[in-house]
Amino acid sequence: MAMKKLLTAILLLAGLIPGIVAAVEDMTTPVRIGLTPTFPHDQYQPLEAWRLYMEKKLKRPVEFVRRDRYIETMDLLRLRKLDFAWVCDYPYVYFKKQVKLLAVPVHKGRPYYRSFLIVPKSDTKTTSILQLKDKVFAYTDPYSNTGYLTPRHELQQAGEDPARFFRKTFFAWSHRRVLEAVATGLADGGAISSHVWDTLSIGKPELTGAVRVVTQSAEYGFAPFVAQNAVSDETFQAVQRLLLEMETDEEGRALLRQLNLDRFIAGDAKLFKRIERVIRAAGEK
Repeated sequence: MAMKKLLTAILLLAGLIPGIVAAVEDMTTPVRIGLTPTFPHDQYQPLEAWRLYMEKKLKRPVEFVRRDRYIETMDLLRLRKLDFAWVCDYPYVYFKKQVKLLAVPVHKGRPYYRSFLIVPKSDTKTTSILQLKDKVFAYTDPYSNTGYLTPRHELQQAGEDPARFFRKTFFAWSHRRVLEAVATGLADGGAISSHVWDTLSIGKPELTGAVRVVTQSAEYGFAPFVAQNAVSDETFQAVQRLLLEMETDEEGRALLRQLNLDRFIAGDAKLFKRIERVIRAAGEK
């Protein structure tokens, strides 16, 4: 009888060991977070501090994976090579069936941002994108709302064909590079995120001082953090809780200030209704 009980205990333990090992391995597997041109390249400086902060809170490794193009980050999410990513509202809505909303930043007290149409400071006459006909225009990324979709939508609403309106267009692949292109005269106009503008106005005032904001779009839900669908509920909740609680401790608040954000909130799909309408109107989906 004693031998039978011993064999039973060994078999039970053998059945538990894989689960125990898997749990240990899970806590040593890095949480992979994709970063995009949602924020200025200058903001990469505090990222190591943010990564270490996340590791301390999550008690597991954290990796930041940087990409200059939104589609590259979304592809990594869909291939499950990333767990989370900070993306633009446009790719979030476009691929929303393949990702889950994790958190939304709050800036200046609101979970919204705008598209700023900019021209060189020397251009004192332009008051509308319609006055840039046959000029050179810098876009951010084909999946950027504020840096691509919004200015094209405005042209369509005015009865213009965005594909023929400008003499030349090009993708700069970041909001800061659009700003630099306009500031140096490489482009006659461009469109960027209001959050990037506000952030660079603090860190690089000589850069924003070389251009002029012509118009501001309506508000859109701020570029969100998303998770790929296969992320476990436990990991999803742990990372979401970390972001939402950053404002509650001194180190978290310091990091938020460096990112030029007030805090993160859980957010709601309703924040992105406007961009959904623009996507449909633009025939993008």
